[in-house]
Amino acid sequence: MSRAPQKRRLETRARLLEAACAIVARDGAAALRVEDVVRDAGVAKGTFFSHFDDKDSLLAQLLGEEMHLLLAKVASGPVPRNVEELCDAFEPLYEFMAQDRFVFDVVMRYSGAAAVDDATEIALNFLHQVELLMRWLPQMPGIRRDVDTELLAEGVLAFALNAIGLKFCALHNASSIKDRVRPYIRAWLQPGSGEGDRQADADQKDARDGIGAA
Repeated sequence: MSRAPQKRRLETRARLLEAACAIVARDGAAALRVEDVVRDAGVAKGTFFSHFDDKDSLLAQLLGEEMHLLLAKVASGPVPRNVEELCDAFEPLYEFMAQDRFVFDVVMRYSGAAAVDDATEIALNFLHQVELLMRWLPQMPGIRRDVDTELLAEGVLAFALNAIGLKFCALHNASSIKDRVRPYIRAWLQPGSGEGDRQADADQKDARDGIGAA
């Protein structure tokens, strides 16, 4: 492809993303429609489908790009000294993924890939989360050393996603995501630690009290 057509294609894609971003900011992710995007971008509907499979793949691109920005801010901070600080560091990213059920559904559906070439921005973000955790965890005091670091990092991500999913369950939505995920991550990263066990019990009690107060 010559340079001029390639430049036009990139510009068209940018207009589609810009239009979609404005719609989501104004009306919410669930309100995104292909018809509105192509109208605001000033392109034909067929042009849209030469760039994206459907509106969800477009939304996944937007979400993935924002997740990259949030993760970059997490990575720019200091290495957490404990589980509490670890949860605090990732809280903005977790809250973004949990902004509503529709967004979380798209995040989960686009979080995997059959091959590297198929990887979405969301899938890459999940990979980068694990990589960051793999750098941080060996530097944090009191973290278990009997499990491979990559497995520890993947477990933190899995517990976080479980906590976000519970937000959309009526029995669990009274607690914040950070309060929900903290006892699981503490028990996973610091098993058998007397202080860790006591704090995990206290965290779980706080979470239950939050449910009861709802």
